[in-house]
Amino acid sequence: MSIIGINYEECNNCNLCVTTCMLFRRDQEQDKIVFNDPTDFCNLCGQCIARCPQDAIIYEGIGEAYSYEDVDKPENIASYDTIYNFLRANRSIRRFKSKEVPNDVLRKVFDAMLHAPTAENARTENFTILSDKEQIKKLNDAVIEELMKQPEVKVKYGMLFKLLGKAFNSPVFFDAPHVIFVDSPLKSEGEFLNIGIIITYGRLAAQALGLGTCWNGWTQIAIMSNPEIKKIANIKGNTVGVFILGYPAVKFYRSPPRAPKKVEGLD
Repeated sequence: MSIIGINYEECNNCNLCVTTCMLFRRDQEQDKIVFNDPTDFCNLCGQCIARCPQDAIIYEGIGEAYSYEDVDKPENIASYDTIYNFLRANRSIRRFKSKEVPNDVLRKVFDAMLHAPTAENARTENFTILSDKEQIKKLNDAVIEELMKQPEVKVKYGMLFKLLGKAFNSPVFFDAPHVIFVDSPLKSEGEFLNIGIIITYGRLAAQALGLGTCWNGWTQIAIMSNPEIKKIANIKGNTVGVFILGYPAVKFYRSPPRAPKKVEGLD
């Protein structure tokens, strides 16, 4: 997995790679751009590949770059109004149809998550999906059992779980057909941010595919309290994010109100 260098037959000496990354420099003696040994510094962010107009950067083992119309002008792909309305339409779904989502559709969600940014382009995260109803039920029971051990959580959610238990077989997950995990071996607040961004990419991609999602904080709290719960889903990471996914069984006819907030420093 590395960036190897430059295809000089394609390179037009535009110097864009030099202004993109410090690992590229112009060698005066050879009168050409060279790529320094990336062993210690290159984090494989791919910015040089994305900026090169000649597609002259040689690389291997890091996936394939993708070019498409208006990739250089994303504002032409979707207007602000379109993006704004799409974001405001995003809702947390807690009622799902019973049918499972086909694998080809699920793969599109995971592909979108793959392209979410992470700090230092570390990309330590792993993706797991749980679709077996018995496993989901087993995880549901373990999460509730763990949460009910915490007095403050029991007071807040004890009655709610009883009520949800009358409507759902797996109330923690609202009987969603799929539970998706994003986990990482790293353990830090920064990694929680990475996972949060990744899940947001997945949720928005799912919405564009006619699917519904909901972040599942209950499972995260239970896992933090009792890491043994991760074994049910074969999760090994130290930092875990969870969301549920399926075809929504509800419709929304307007986005709910949100009170405006003052932006400090903005006149």
